[in-house]
Amino acid sequence: MQAPESKREGSHWRLARVVDMTQDTDVPTTATGDEPLWKQRAVERSTRAAKLRAEQRVQRFLDAAQVIITDKGSIDFTVQEVVDRSRQSLRSFYQHFDGKHELLLALFEDALRRATGQIAAAAAGHGDAAAALKSAVQLLFELSRPEPAARRPLFADFAPQLLLTHPAEVARAHAPLLELLTELTARAAAAGQLRPGTEPRRAAALTMQTVMFIAQTSGGGGVVGGDAYRPVTPDEIWDFCAHGIVAG
Repeated sequence: MQAPESKREGSHWRLARVVDMTQDTDVPTTATGDEPLWKQRAVERSTRAAKLRAEQRVQRFLDAAQVIITDKGSIDFTVQEVVDRSRQSLRSFYQHFDGKHELLLALFEDALRRATGQIAAAAAGHGDAAAALKSAVQLLFELSRPEPAARRPLFADFAPQLLLTHPAEVARAHAPLLELLTELTARAAAAGQLRPGTEPRRAAALTMQTVMFIAQTSGGGGVVGGDAYRPVTPDEIWDFCAHGIVAG
């Protein structure tokens, strides 16, 4: 049974008096309303622990799926295979993912996040703004190309499907990369190294899409209509993005 309001308030008052007598400064006994600070701390600690356990379970599912994809060389697997590989339960899987599509999307976003980190680190090694942007564009091209010795089904198979069926999800997955390229483009613009009137974000988006499309579709060969035996190089892709095809 809940104590009457007057008794609960009296209890809080007595606790406040104890605090006043044992410390030199006034310390509030509650942060919001009548909820004791000890209870808030206990709940926050419990929430942090639960969040950590959930993150660990999610990571085990992601790791298991990545191993299966690597072994098979494709995204042709079932949720049950992921559950078995992770040594977790099907119930736990569906507590964190709606299904296989959401799992693949998480893997795709994670791969893009890691690539963005690599590109940011490479660009940070250049003091000149244009040189930093060039480094970012060239590394993005290298990271987006299919590996000759191994397929990358998340990019070769899943990404094109996702682009057609869930363009908004694709945009969200690429958001960190776009932000990085926008920042680098804006720095180059501020340094007077781009054409006057260039919109950094729009230029960054066009550059990102051009570079990734060419890297993923040209593979190890040349471009459509060109020399099939002469591959596109990082220098060539930068020259195209930086200067285009019109003189002057």
